[in-house]
Formats: sequence, C-alpha cells, structure tokens
Amino acid sequence: MKQYLLISALLFGFTTFSLAQKKEGDKSSIPAAAKAALTKAFPGATAVKWDKEKAGYEAEFKLNGKQMSANFDGQGSMLESETAIKSSELPAPALEYIKTHYKGAKITETAKIVKANGEVNYEAEIKKMDVMFDANGKFLKEVKD
Repeated sequence: MKQYLLISALLFGFTTFSLAQKKEGDKSSIPAAAKAALTKAFPGATAVKWDKEKAGYEAEFKLNGKQMSANFDGQGSMLESETAIKSSELPAPALEYIKTHYKGAKITETAKIVKANGEVNYEAEIKKMDVMFDANGKFLKEVKD
C-alpha cells in the first residue's frame, strides 16, 4: 500500500512539473534574433518572460517601472509593443465611450499599443473583453479575451 502511495505521489509531482514546464514554454525555442531585437529596442528591460504566440514571440518585461510587452516575428522584427497605462491616460473620447456603453463596468487593465508601422491604439479590458480604440479614442472593436 505504501508503494502505491509513493508511486502516486511521484507521478502526480512529475505530471505537475511537466505541465508547469510546458506552460512556461521552452526558452531555448525563442529565436536569437527576437531576443536581440528586444535588447536593442528596450535596453534596460528587466524580468523578461518569453512566450510563443500564434504569429511569433511575446516578451513581457518591466522598463522604467512600467509593465510592458512586445511581439516579434522569428526574424526579430517587432510587430507591436504594449505599455500598461492608467485608465485616466486613455483619450477622452475612449473614456466617454466606455462610460456610455459599459455603464458601471470596471476597467481592469489599460494599455497603449504601438504597431510596427507607428500606428497607436489603446486597449481597455472590460468584462473579460479587450475594447480597442484608435489614437484619437475612436472605438474600433471588441475582442474576447
């Protein structure tokens, strides 16, 4: 009986460890070009965590006290960067849109997104949805999280 408990405990521990490793991602699978591009674009980035995404690789990190992320393709080209901001930093029309269309809803996260072509968007997470706005605060779309 003790052997079965020991084997069960070992299997559970191994399975948990394996799942944690898979969830965290294989750091060695991140292309060197993407890592180098992050270092060049964001010198001083700390607490960097990489994940494989559908269209490339995402690095989450801190820079100058702000939480950020950046997406890169396999050749090291940056696709977009995202910086966490306070909800009060959203453009006024975006705040008005949220107030009108999501009455009483709490904004849980907000970010400024800069695409590779320089286009700026804003994102507000509300009710497990990302509500997207252009640089002027005009509503673009909702994206389910």
